[in-house]
Amino acid sequence: MTTGRWRAARLWLGIGALSIALAVTLSGMAAALQEPAVGDAWPMFRGASALGGVSATTLPAPLRLRWSYQAKDAIESSAAIAEGVVYVGSMDGSLYAIELATGALRWQYQTKSQIEESSPLVHGGLVYVGDLDGVIHAVDVSTGKARWTFKTDGEIKSSPNVAGDRVYVGSYDQHLYCLSAMTGTLVWKYRTEGPVHGTPAIDKGTVYISGCDETFRAIDAATGKQVYELPLGAYTGASAAIRDGGAYVGTFGNEVLGIDLVRRVTRWTYRHKTRSFPFYSSAALSADRVVLGGRDKLVHCLNRSTGKPAWTFLTKARVESSPVIVGNRVFVGSNDGVLYELDLASGRKTWEFTAGAPLSASPAVAQGALVIGSQDGVLYCFGS
Repeated sequence: MTTGRWRAARLWLGIGALSIALAVTLSGMAAALQEPAVGDAWPMFRGASALGGVSATTLPAPLRLRWSYQAKDAIESSAAIAEGVVYVGSMDGSLYAIELATGALRWQYQTKSQIEESSPLVHGGLVYVGDLDGVIHAVDVSTGKARWTFKTDGEIKSSPNVAGDRVYVGSYDQHLYCLSAMTGTLVWKYRTEGPVHGTPAIDKGTVYISGCDETFRAIDAATGKQVYELPLGAYTGASAAIRDGGAYVGTFGNEVLGIDLVRRVTRWTYRHKTRSFPFYSSAALSADRVVLGGRDKLVHCLNRSTGKPAWTFLTKARVESSPVIVGNRVFVGSNDGVLYELDLASGRKTWEFTAGAPLSASPAVAQGALVIGSQDGVLYCFGS
């Protein structure tokens, strides 16, 4: 076990931990951001800018361990996969680039701090990640050398997101930042009333953040001006997931909210009838389901239209890992050290892998492979 990284207690916000990608049909018609991610890449936290947590890749059944890679400290950052390379951050302060096919190290970029929950974003030949010194790093994917860095005034646990030539990321200095993707120049910053812990979701020119100020905010991506806000009733550590004009997020008030982005109201609220624990995991969204983990040790599956429970699955520890949906299969880690595969329709367990250390990171799925890191610093790759 890596020294000091198996935490029994979290900070007040917890740790743990818009993911939907542009799906392109065989006829060549581009889909919107709220459609499932293209199967050959998982370039950021939750797969794509709307943070929907869905992949269109094909995974073998059952999954088999392809390789593992040992980092020097805990991996709580979720991996990115692009063009045959896995990118992941570690509490040892390193950003690793690892060959997806073999598990061989391509390069290692060292920061002066730790990379905790900030997950890499791969875009335009650069990989972006934040550290606990509040620095955003833009690293060349070919050389592993820094192209630019930008310093904020607080920790960065938020994962970078991208729209066009701009990168968006939150900081514990209570700001959401918009930077030039190529140069790191500040375009604008927006001040909230609390740390911006989660990853900003982006959809149709709007940036959505749910944060420690107990407020859900819609911000114009171009200008940084707030469009509207809604009360959440509690602070959040999870990131909002966006699909079909709706946003879905769990809170530390032990609730999951379904928000209507068109009417700008909360459509429904879910609370488990007997177990009152926070939700730290970010949701994965299918056409009709919302799937997320809870600190009540359960994976929860809800009807996306109504918020009514479809099923729950009990693990042996809190679930801070954010699930990924692949077809009719759900993959999610638990702090009990097990990676679970569940049937999306029923919640029945169909496969599991025991890592032995807590899995608070979220799976990344692309190119017929699933990658996830553990708190003892091991990165696992599963495939055929």
